[in-house]
Amino acid sequence: MRVGYARVSTPEQSLSPQLDALEQSGCGKIFHEVASGAKAERPALQAALDYVRSGDTLVVWRLDRLGRSLGQLIRLVNTLHQRQIGFHSLSEAIDTSTPTGQFFFHVTGAFAELERNVTRERTMAGLASARRRGRKGGRRKAIDLKTFVMALRLYEAQADSVQSICEQLGLARRTFYRYLAEHRAQHQS
Repeated sequence: MRVGYARVSTPEQSLSPQLDALEQSGCGKIFHEVASGAKAERPALQAALDYVRSGDTLVVWRLDRLGRSLGQLIRLVNTLHQRQIGFHSLSEAIDTSTPTGQFFFHVTGAFAELERNVTRERTMAGLASARRRGRKGGRRKAIDLKTFVMALRLYEAQADSVQSICEQLGLARRTFYRYLAEHRAQHQS
């Protein structure tokens, strides 16, 4: 029996192309879910793996639907092979029930991992370059130091309520309290 597995990373993405391809390839049962490929917990994939039996073939639309890292893919396909379950990726035309298919699986997985590593390397180089030019990554501070010091002085003087201080300075109360807690923690050490 051919058992399909389809996955999209976000709810905005459509499963339809994958489901159509899996149905056209003759899958008698299809499991599908919305989950990141990097997540270890993918209930529909686990259900598909629990469902397949010796002699069955697990079918995916593309190799990256099954996993993100080469190690993850190889472990999964090796587990299927040990259980005498085939693996077929429609887009890459990989069918591990043949020696040639097993070879192409490893080569295609290696290229996919290389592409991810090169992208990560370029991103890290871009971030390092930006830091050298004085740019910092991450989220901007909700309150600049000058505004917080002013709010802190007003708070410690107990002249106004926190609500009033925050309204005067254009701050959210929750944000002020978070910064106040961080300030106290730093000065208690």
